[in-house]
This record gives sequence, C-alpha cells and structure tokens, in this order.
Amino acid sequence: MSGARAGGEAPTPLTTPDGSRTVHSARFDECYSSRHGAATQAREVFVRGSGTGAHPAPRVLEIGFGLGLNFRATLADTARRGVPLDYLAYEFDPLPAQTLREVASGAEAEHDPLWLALLAAWEGGRGHGPEGREEIEAQVGARRVRVRLADAQQAEFPARWASALYLDGFSPAKNPELWTPELIARLAQALAPGGVLSTYSAAGRVRRALEAAGLSVERRPGPPGKRECLRAVRP
Repeated sequence: MSGARAGGEAPTPLTTPDGSRTVHSARFDECYSSRHGAATQAREVFVRGSGTGAHPAPRVLEIGFGLGLNFRATLADTARRGVPLDYLAYEFDPLPAQTLREVASGAEAEHDPLWLALLAAWEGGRGHGPEGREEIEAQVGARRVRVRLADAQQAEFPARWASALYLDGFSPAKNPELWTPELIARLAQALAPGGVLSTYSAAGRVRRALEAAGLSVERRPGPPGKRECLRAVRP
C-alpha cells in the first residue's frame, strides 16, 4: 500500500503470521501490507484475484508499490510459469531500498534476478518517464518493471493497457484521495477489455465507484483478517 508522503520515517519490518514481513506507517497508523499475512494477501487478493496467475503474458498496473510484496508475488508466479511480464507501478513516496531488501529477506522472489535488478536501480540513478517524473526501471529477459514516482491523482495512465490492476493504497478511511470516484474512473480506462481490477477493500463507496466506472463488480472471500475483498472486470 502507499499514499501521501510518509515524512521521511524509517520504519522497522514486522513479521506477520504467514512469516512474511510488512512495515507500519506512523503517519497513516496502518501497515503497508496486511499484518494478518502480507504475502498471503498479495497472492490471494492480487495475483489470483486478478487472474494474473493464469494469464499468458500479464500487463500489471499497480497503484501503491509500497514494499513491493505484490510485485514479488507476481514475479514468483511468472518465474514458475515461464511467462513474460510487464509491470507498471505508481508510488508517490518510495521507501528506502534497504527497507525493501529487509522485508524481502528470506521471502518469496528474494533472489529473482528482476527483483535484484530493481533494487540496484532503486539505489542507483533514476531515469525520467512520462511527464518528466522520475522512474525506476529494470528488465531481465521478457520481464520488465517500471516504478513511476508520481502522485496517482495527477498521473496519466496508459489507456486500455492493463490485463490486471492492483489497487493497493492505504485504506479509504486513512487515505481517501486514492479511492475517489474520479480516480477510479480513470483507472478503469487503463484496463484492457476483459481486464480485472483487484483490491483488498470491500468498502461500499469503493464498490459503488467501481460500478459507476462501468466495471462489473463481485465480492470475493477476503484474505486473513478480511471477510471480503473486491474484484471488478472491464467488459
């Protein structure tokens, strides 16, 4: 999850019940990934819930790169299946590379070449993507990742591009700016026909915004600590 600037905090990783790690944001008083099982949420809500785990060549758009857990879960899946990946994430306030490295220690995709290449780029020089924003990019073979350091509220998203969209900001109660009907409508336009938006949130206002954006919305069983989550498909 991610959102507005965290004020330069240097958080300490916390271990969740499934053995994976997350980090608590003092500003939002909320963890970046589920404290009930960070890796489980990444796999169940995002990789499986969006259909990415069955797609022959996923193109993933993520709002809230955060600790990179969803990216690493996606990396692990594509590595197992031997399929290409194009991953584009938006992150307004990137955490230090050392924090990402600590959270990934001993975890899924820790040694994946693309994850290591991204960490190296994170620590090195940053290029410039669209709108003159900084962008961190890495590519290994047929798998590529780009993290645009931009405010999603102001960003231009690629139209009709994403086979899957991971909406993983801090919760609507804590960071409402990332869950407005206006932003969700723009995100819906970034989905390719048949593309799927997945999110851990099951809030009524989020469901209504997804429906208003023309998406077909369904409730799914939630990960540990959540009764339900949402899946929305662009017809």
